[in-house]
Amino acid sequence: MTEQDLLKTLENYGQYHILDHYRTLAPHQRQVFLETNRELDLRLVFDLFRQFSKKGHAGHARTTDIGPPRIVCIPRSACEHDDALRARSIGESLLERQKVAVLIVAGGQGSRLGFEGPKGTFPLSPVRGKTLFQLFAEQVRALSARFGVTIPLLIMTSGDNHEDTVRFFHGNRHFGLAPDSVRFFSQGVLPAISPDGRLILRDEVHFYTNPNGHGGSLKALSDSGLLARLIAGGYEELFYCQVDNPLVRIADPVFLGHHSMMDAQVSTKVVRRRSVEEKVGVYLDVDGRQAVIEYSDLDEDHMRALDDQGGILYWAGNTAIHIFSLSFIRDLNSDGFALPYHCAKKSAYVVSSDWEPASIDVWKFETFVFDAVPLAQRACCMEVAREEEFAPVKNKEGPDSPDTARRALIDLHRTWLEKAGVEVPPDTKVEISPLFALTPEETAEKLRNRQVAISPEVYIE
Repeated sequence: MTEQDLLKTLENYGQYHILDHYRTLAPHQRQVFLETNRELDLRLVFDLFRQFSKKGHAGHARTTDIGPPRIVCIPRSACEHDDALRARSIGESLLERQKVAVLIVAGGQGSRLGFEGPKGTFPLSPVRGKTLFQLFAEQVRALSARFGVTIPLLIMTSGDNHEDTVRFFHGNRHFGLAPDSVRFFSQGVLPAISPDGRLILRDEVHFYTNPNGHGGSLKALSDSGLLARLIAGGYEELFYCQVDNPLVRIADPVFLGHHSMMDAQVSTKVVRRRSVEEKVGVYLDVDGRQAVIEYSDLDEDHMRALDDQGGILYWAGNTAIHIFSLSFIRDLNSDGFALPYHCAKKSAYVVSSDWEPASIDVWKFETFVFDAVPLAQRACCMEVAREEEFAPVKNKEGPDSPDTARRALIDLHRTWLEKAGVEVPPDTKVEISPLFALTPEETAEKLRNRQVAISPEVYIE
């Protein structure tokens, strides 16, 4: 966008306060203003503002029919165990044939945890203090070695943490992964807007912007050129997760297998909701299609509905763990970007017209990755045990905090040792390196003829 294009766009949308400000800038400041803002999709922002001004942006999801979805539940019968074994075999074949890449969405900072730096650099493991990034990278390394392939690891960053994230991986020698197998790309941003339709300045040369949501990862993957490179390289499936869940089983073969068996374009792992109050998206059948509805958008009647036995009727809580077929992601980007935008009303701390800090109301526009589910012709949903695969780190303390995630890791690895016949005292901190084992079965096999020395802290590698 040239200077003339940008100024004309601002004029067409009545942003005279920005034009007046631009005219006060020195020549070098004008150049910075143009360079930093020329890539922003201002037309999209004003189109979204017009849409949400007409229909509103709050309230519950309006649907004609909501019901329980079809879910591949945790195996209980012999037949279900056989299906899981078949799925594992198919998933392992996908890995062996080098058809799977991994994407970790890691655009956030650790500020809510009281930590300075990208969230992925937060030290979390209970004994060695490994960071979230290291735990994931070591899983990818272990899988790559097991199947004799290169599994690409893609990291989506943000403008706030991109350079720090890249430096962190370089400084740690990519945790043993081949440097050219780790790729970084940044999430897109959109300007926020005031409730009366005015763009907001963060400082003299920058608009106040916000990330375009985790759904933007699928757009940024395409825009970066990485999607086309993966497809050209023969990869077919993308395992997706967010950086804040240390219990994620990267590229789980059973999950990959069920995804393949159903010929799904998108698959989702779910856990049973703890209570009707739990703030988690809910996987549902909506108007005949599978979908995830955010807890804030689902009405109270459905959030609190119980079945005949008094259990939660709509129990499938979204874990933000997915598999996407790369061809499906390509289709989502083939004619614009297919995911719908949502509008969130927030408070923002920005500079006022006299350049003093001020708190104002803004509208932010973002996309949710789970909105891809109802766009798919075929979707798969698989239940997993919360204690084995879901312990997100959202808060500094209390529920969903580093302490609860560490406890979940300790309990999980203690269970693996006990299944291998190793007795572990209740207060023992246990950590099993992904480079040693990725499953309880692998742990038992490797410990078959090995003694484990029990001490207050047990680390096995």
